[in-house]
Amino acid sequence: MEIICIGNELLIGKTLNTNAQWLAKRTTSLGIAVKRITVVSDDVDEIAQAIREALQRNPRFIITTGGLGPTFDDKTLEGIAKGLNRELKVDDRALKMVKEKYDSYAKAGKIGKTELTRHRIKMATLPDGAEPLSNPIGTAPGVLMQSNKTIIVALPGVPSEMEAIFEESVAPLLKKEAGDVMFFEASIYVDGIMESALAPLIDETMHDNPYIYIKSHPKGEEKKPHIEIHFSTTAKNSQTAKNRLGKAIIQLSELIQKSGGKVKQKK
Repeated sequence: MEIICIGNELLIGKTLNTNAQWLAKRTTSLGIAVKRITVVSDDVDEIAQAIREALQRNPRFIITTGGLGPTFDDKTLEGIAKGLNRELKVDDRALKMVKEKYDSYAKAGKIGKTELTRHRIKMATLPDGAEPLSNPIGTAPGVLMQSNKTIIVALPGVPSEMEAIFEESVAPLLKKEAGDVMFFEASIYVDGIMESALAPLIDETMHDNPYIYIKSHPKGEEKKPHIEIHFSTTAKNSQTAKNRLGKAIIQLSELIQKSGGKVKQKK
């Protein structure tokens, strides 16, 4: 799977890219491996090129975030359409979703007129062959489409909307693709040993535990090293995963203690 995040605000550092972190963690927990995360500007050509490049790698899924709203800089669907060589068309299903949202806002007294202006219709203008996904929180629908064997999902940039559409419409697709495989993880903390001295111990443990991935994350300073060691694996049941993680943690902990380090379990 690949994630493409769209927005100038991400590239200039105004907005922290929490969507990428949330999506990566959530999809990984469902047993789907994220191979690449790309950030591009609100530019049709840049978006189209990112889509084309991702499709050349034949991922099963591409998820984009951002750029589905009514303003001039919301260009994601136009970019995806160009990348897929498809036309943009007003989708009746998406238009109905948008209209119903504005009607509900009017009834709640949040807005006055509920007419479908061109800016509002823009949110219902999708690449040919795309399917709108209901947005439980906001106005702009998510969008699902397919190119050969790749499923492309466009989600809003507002985190709450992105997460809601993902959980309702995207997570079931990923679960089906992953089958019974699930992701499991654990961490320990190590003091008193530098990362350079820790590296060969991790290499040895990973060699002896081929189903486990181990990554060190320095948290302290070089003079006073404090390191988180993260263990992860995918398995079809929790007991297998716990056995694998436990074996690797015990082995690495013993190697660290023999090297003069101190190990603490993550609280």
